[in-house]
Amino acid sequence: MTTPVGNEFQSPMYHEAAGQFDRVARLMGLDDNVADRLRVPQKSTMVSFPFRRDTYSEVETLFGYRVQHLTTMGPTKGGIRYAADVDLGEVAALAMLMTWKCAIVGVPFGGAKGGVRVDPMGLSRAELQRVTRRFTMEIINVIGPETDIPAPDLGTNEQVMAWLMDTYSQHVGHSVPAVVTGKPPALGGSVARREATGRGLMFLLPQAAGIRQMNPNELTIAIHGFGNVGRYAAIAGHQMGLRIAAVSDISGALYDPEGLDVDAVAKWVDENRFLEGFPDADFIDGDKIFVLPVDVLVPAAIQNVIRADNAGDIQAKIVIEGANGPTTIEGDDILRERGILVIPDILANAGGVTVSYFEWVQDVQKYFWTENEVVARLREIMTRAFSDVHNVALNEDVDLRTAALIKGIRKVADAKLVRGIFP
Repeated sequence: MTTPVGNEFQSPMYHEAAGQFDRVARLMGLDDNVADRLRVPQKSTMVSFPFRRDTYSEVETLFGYRVQHLTTMGPTKGGIRYAADVDLGEVAALAMLMTWKCAIVGVPFGGAKGGVRVDPMGLSRAELQRVTRRFTMEIINVIGPETDIPAPDLGTNEQVMAWLMDTYSQHVGHSVPAVVTGKPPALGGSVARREATGRGLMFLLPQAAGIRQMNPNELTIAIHGFGNVGRYAAIAGHQMGLRIAAVSDISGALYDPEGLDVDAVAKWVDENRFLEGFPDADFIDGDKIFVLPVDVLVPAAIQNVIRADNAGDIQAKIVIEGANGPTTIEGDDILRERGILVIPDILANAGGVTVSYFEWVQDVQKYFWTENEVVARLREIMTRAFSDVHNVALNEDVDLRTAALIKGIRKVADAKLVRGIFP
């Protein structure tokens, strides 16, 4: 088994991602040579660069990363996150997960991920722009519309992507909308991209409910996280007539067993930044959202929130993973033993990369689709991918996470074997 020299990629999240891969590779009987090649990223870039605050009192050194896990399938694709604890191992793990995700939904990309180790909550708009433009210049030779296409992730948004696209375009001397996805529609972004991840995972609820013989119209849902994924999952669920009983953010959680007024909650957050203080629901500790008496739990914030110490207390019958890596291996084992249906992240949150692919295609062709076309194609791809994964689960007698990994890994391994080794 290949181990990176000096354990460059080692981190809790890489341990989880590589552990999942190793388990499924053994189950599949994957050739050792192919398994070794897929276990580590093909290309990794780590940079450091100066950053000055608005006060000009000091110049800090920030660290940034861009990892391309696999270039076999086409250009690589993956978000850029800004967070205080980003490291190379985390980014490598997320790039690996993105490879399987793209293969599962049939998007012709390999997986990539990037990040800057900085707390975006502590940055002014001007500081955020300086970080983005300088980081873009540091990786300018790594990214490109035919090589590696970034997108928003934790701590970044449409505006950050607009600055990244503008910096790249200024460098090459002409506008290149296809260099990033998740940018504003005014710059060539796709309509419905912002809502895609949350909306896509809600499209899977009727199929998941059918497996458990539950009425999808009667489900109660708790959503951990009210950022880009959680917010739009809540809105999509509310529009589908589902009861969103709880949502949370870093300030705590709102709970109303009769169902929250999601539109009012979203308006409150727009005006007050956090959920705390919302007057029309009970405000509880954020961690309690995992043990509420609901039918569906959607972890849609950060990784490793469902663990051995709380998985046994979850009352939901279905868990749909909106975040990347929200469940540890130990937590996953407990959920499986308890008969809780888990829709894994590499399937559930693939709506984001799917509509990112739509955006890239539109930018390359310079022909843009209507929102109805985008949403209809997203629904078709997500529901088909769920059916494919469920069929693998039935045929192989495995859980949905294992089935999704089998589907993704098998497709990538077949491509590796067909392309062969150069030279």
